[in-house]
Order: sequence, then structure tokens, then C-alpha cells
Amino acid sequence: MKYGGKAAQTVAVAPFSPEEFEMIQRLIRTLVGAAVVAAFAGNVAAQDSKVADELAKYREALADGNPADLLEVKGEGLWAEKRGPKNASLEQCDFGLGPGKLDGAYAQLPRYFKDTGRVMDVESRLVHCMMTLQGLTKEQATKNWFSKPGTESDIEALVTFIGAKSNGMKINVPATHPEEAKMAKVGEYIFYRRSGPQDFSCAICHGQDGKRIRLQELGNLTTQEGAGVAMKTWPSYRVSQGAVWTMQRRLIDCMRQARWPEPYYLADSIVALQLFLQKTATGTVMETPGIKR
Repeated sequence: MKYGGKAAQTVAVAPFSPEEFEMIQRLIRTLVGAAVVAAFAGNVAAQDSKVADELAKYREALADGNPADLLEVKGEGLWAEKRGPKNASLEQCDFGLGPGKLDGAYAQLPRYFKDTGRVMDVESRLVHCMMTLQGLTKEQATKNWFSKPGTESDIEALVTFIGAKSNGMKINVPATHPEEAKMAKVGEYIFYRRSGPQDFSCAICHGQDGKRIRLQELGNLTTQEGAGVAMKTWPSYRVSQGAVWTMQRRLIDCMRQARWPEPYYLADSIVALQLFLQKTATGTVMETPGIKR
């Protein structure tokens, strides 16, 4: 190889050693791999945005015809219907604002109830009223606590009706009562506790901004904004399931997906987790029933 003008010389270039050649190959593979990953990430981001846009269009199309509206109407009928051994309605059920007062009640749950000495969410309180007012056993009241193909759930219908009475109102769960504060701490502990065969916690998916699983964005539930987006629309019609889900059902299913021991319906652990999330979301305006993926 020649360099320069008048003083040009011929210089022999030694071939790469096997070690050097292998190092160069590794570098090329690394660079190519990084380029592929970047391209894939860009493609996934584009797909993610497309899915989000399509779902937003679907929600907008259903804005005046949410399938959950039909369940809300059914819940209103069940609220006034006389049932059970006592042949009574649920119209005197007290969700914390007085017997039969539903406006804004859902947005202030979970809360402590003196008559039971417990912190209760909307579903545990509803079941309590079905037992005390209507005379049903717990087994009878919770027999169909979630819907199945071809079978609707009375509890989901009632919760949808009760939740809708807080639509447009702010979530207000300050957890100032000592029992509420204690339960909120338990909920926070559960949120951050790693467990199960995959060593998962709620916080792994929902403790930071910018997380997602597959094409689904995962909200940061440790902030008011993130918790508010998550909590303000429940109960919600789930497009992927073709059914209305309550928050109890959603949280139990989350734990199932994380491979945790699945809690029983109305478990204190689920109420505690709800209280922690509602406290974090306090100040957010309710938009229920909502529409979810």
C-alpha cells in the first residue's frame, strides 16, 4: 500500500489474527443486533400506538351506548326488588352516607363501618346488606359474584348501578380513621411485596412510568394521576371479555396472572389494596361505568 507523494513507500499490512477477527465479528453481531432491537422497538411502539388509537375510537363509539349501561339498569331494578327470606329490598343499605343514600357513596369507599367494626369496600358492604336486610346467607349472596358466559351476576349489576351514582364526583378516600389508615398500610405492603413462583409484585408492573406488557401500557399506580386513571372507571366493561368487571374481580385476576395464591372473594387483602389505590387516587373525578381493553 502506498502513502504520500514523493516519499511514497510500500507498507505491508499484516492480516488479522484469529482472536482479532473473532472480536470484530462479535462487534458486528452486537451492532446488527442493536439495530434489529431498535427497529423492533420502533415497530412495537408504532403498533402500541395503533392499538391505543383503535381502542380509543372504540370507546368513543360506545360513549353513548356502553354495554355496561344495560347492566346498570338491571342493577337499579335489583336494588328495589324485594328478595330473600325477609322479602326486603336493598333500599335501606347504608354505604356510609346514610340508609339508601348512594350519590357519591362509591367514590368514598372503602371506608370503616362502625356497625361491623371493619373496613369494607362496595362489594363486601353490599353482601353484608344482602345478608342483614334480605336474610340471605353469605353463600347465597355470593354464589354468582362474577358473570360467566350466558350467566350474568347480580352483584356486578348492583355494583355497576351503585358506582354510576358517583359518576362525575371526586374520589375521596383520605383514610383518616385509625382502622382505615391501618388497612391502607396493609394495602401498600401488598402492593410492594414480591411473592409467588415468579417473585412478582404489583409494583413491578405498576410502580414506574413507561412500563408495558406486550402492547398494553401499564399505569404507574403510585401517582395520583396513574392511580386515578386506573380507579376512576371501575366497574368497567371489558372489551376483551365481553363483560362488566368489578374492582374485586380485576384485582383477584391480577394476582392470578402474577401466579400469586388466588385470594378468596371479599378477602381483606383485596379491600386493603383497593383502599391504598383509592387513597392514592383521591381527587380524581369518577367516570363509571368505563370501558377497558
